Amino acid sequence: MKKFVKIFSIGMLMCPGFALAENVHIATPNTSLLLDAEKGQQLKFLYYGNALSATDISNIKDAGTANHNAYPVYGLWPEKEAAFSAVHSDGNMTLDMVVEKVNTTKDADGAETTTVTLVDKVYPFTIDVNYRTFPGQDVIETWTEASHQEKGNVELTRFMSGYLPLRRSDVHVSQLYGSWANEGKVEEAPLPHGVKIIKNKDGARNSHTSHAEVMISLDGKGQEDNGRVIGAALCYGGNYKLMFDTDDSDYHHFFAGINEENSSYNLKKGEKFTTPPLALTYSEDGLGGVSRNFHKWGRDLRLAHGNEPRKILLNSWEGVYFDINEPGMQQMMTDIAGMGGELFVMDDGWFGNKYPRKNDSTSLGDWVVDTEKLPNGIQGLCDAAKERGIKFGIWIEPEMTNSLSELYEQHPEYVVKAPKRDAVLGRGGTQMVLDLANPKVQDLVFNVVDTLLTKYPEIDYIKWDANAPIMNHGSQYQTADNQSHLYIDYHKGLISTLERIRAKYPDVTIQACASGGGRANWGILPYFDEFWVSDNTDALQRIYMQWGTSYFFPAIAMASHISASPNHQTRRIVPLKFRTDVAMSGRLGMEIQPKDMTDEEKEQTKRAINDYKQVRDVVQFGDLYRLLSPYDGKGAASLMYVAPDKKDAVYYWWKTEQFVNQQLPRVTMNGLDPDKLYTVTELNRIDNEPLPYEGKTFTGAFLMSNGLEMPLEHKVDWNKRNDYASRVLRLTAK
Repeated sequence: MKKFVKIFSIGMLMCPGFALAENVHIATPNTSLLLDAEKGQQLKFLYYGNALSATDISNIKDAGTANHNAYPVYGLWPEKEAAFSAVHSDGNMTLDMVVEKVNTTKDADGAETTTVTLVDKVYPFTIDVNYRTFPGQDVIETWTEASHQEKGNVELTRFMSGYLPLRRSDVHVSQLYGSWANEGKVEEAPLPHGVKIIKNKDGARNSHTSHAEVMISLDGKGQEDNGRVIGAALCYGGNYKLMFDTDDSDYHHFFAGINEENSSYNLKKGEKFTTPPLALTYSEDGLGGVSRNFHKWGRDLRLAHGNEPRKILLNSWEGVYFDINEPGMQQMMTDIAGMGGELFVMDDGWFGNKYPRKNDSTSLGDWVVDTEKLPNGIQGLCDAAKERGIKFGIWIEPEMTNSLSELYEQHPEYVVKAPKRDAVLGRGGTQMVLDLANPKVQDLVFNVVDTLLTKYPEIDYIKWDANAPIMNHGSQYQTADNQSHLYIDYHKGLISTLERIRAKYPDVTIQACASGGGRANWGILPYFDEFWVSDNTDALQRIYMQWGTSYFFPAIAMASHISASPNHQTRRIVPLKFRTDVAMSGRLGMEIQPKDMTDEEKEQTKRAINDYKQVRDVVQFGDLYRLLSPYDGKGAASLMYVAPDKKDAVYYWWKTEQFVNQQLPRVTMNGLDPDKLYTVTELNRIDNEPLPYEGKTFTGAFLMSNGLEMPLEHKVDWNKRNDYASRVLRLTAK
């Protein structure tokens, strides 16, 4: 598993001893970030973009550069937006930071960190501005560390991770937004005058309504395969703020970091305040190039087990909801094993003693088996899974409790609650969030996982849910003068707990579920193997949600399940073929009651699972090329994954609208080797006769210039016809 603190790769141009040093060149294989770090002067940002040569660097100032403060602070020229602001112990609200030194370190994996130390001209206040790169990765991470030696506390009132000046032209920003069951929607718009802010204040989850990632297209509306694009992803699971300030200069000013609203931080003497990494990447291959950079970096360096194939699973939630019982769980195991699945996950409803978990209003925190539902306990289910040749997983929600629980009766002081106020209650009219700033709560949450995995080491998978935001501001643990630390210290406590869990249990697979897609972010994912994209499993809507999510996250991280029809959220009736073809474009799983499927549907699913196993490595580790966006309104959507060696590829095509005599565009492919010969095989086929190009061979050049014609319907028996159509093609090179 990749560790949370994997560190940067850098090249520097400076004189020995640094006395006359100026240019600091932070380089990745294909990009450059250039700073002017003259000692005693402000740290200046000069350039970020395509890789620079030594000649370019030596003459770049004459070409015209941004020449903005690389980490602007508040106080002098206060009309300008700042990345950092503080109130000194004597009440002074100004900072004046200059370069003291530059230091470079290298870790055992070859990652390099360059630290530019800034000091205030008057106060003993220091900010380290860090840049980190990694061998073979076109991503730069930047973050800061603030500390001081003043007599009293210094109040930090803004603390961004990074800043970029963007030359004004026709700059467009692509972002993700949405709501519960409608996450990951794409919105693109030109940068307006004034201020554009993307932020989150949920406290515990941060990606339902907006995302801490953006793409910045520098040449007008973003294009998938061309144009200069900067990608930015704040690696943080708590409240964040991304801000674009367009003033009267020639530049837009981009800031990203922890949301400082109601979160001022009292920094003690000698204490260090560290901001989360802001990951930056740049590509001249458009939005797709930025996505591929993020996917590779994420799989290699941030996602837990990012280079290990994911199992095909059946989750019990939509099949039975809270109606957990031993015979039912065993039957579902038998069914998924018979269809070729590899893992069964028992969801909510298995626990509670005094308050049995029969609905969402009780029992959170009481993680003991309900033996009326499961007479042989969890061990009986582990044994049953082993007998069927599959693995066993389980659902927990360890950060939460209910007012109807033994935990709350014994420890009401553990919940997030404002002093002198009644607790605000969430889901089920009883749910509350545990205060993870409290070390005793951190121990409690750790022990939930530790007890399960110690007692039942056969557990292979944990679905970790979080079904409530922080609903009132207040900590029963924090002192009165540190109530503003709630959001920051909650997240610090969560990360500390996850680090303990991963240190002891590095091999277990853990899904980040948060009422669906509430934790799709790179700050959480170093401790998780995947996330639940959305509680909405409707295949048609999932095309849109997974399309947007793919801007920043690879397929291996996106849990995508075959669910029932009519769909439980939208009531839409969608054929099994279409539902399966959508689910096969992510980490394939099932969210269904198999006993409600016909034998024919089970056999069809069995064939599809076998097909997915043949291409699993290409989907989960391949390079993504988005071909036809559902947001373009062309009546179809298409994407493909290509193996790094370009010998194998998987092409997906879905019809998103249904009209008689509809005319849809012919989609050209991408990412193939133009000189290789690719043989076409349809996967998950239901037609009575094969496609005309089944088994035929085409050059990569032809497929990328012309594509293949997709029939608008399936050739099946009359009684099986419907208004949906989808295709999955495998392309194998000779």
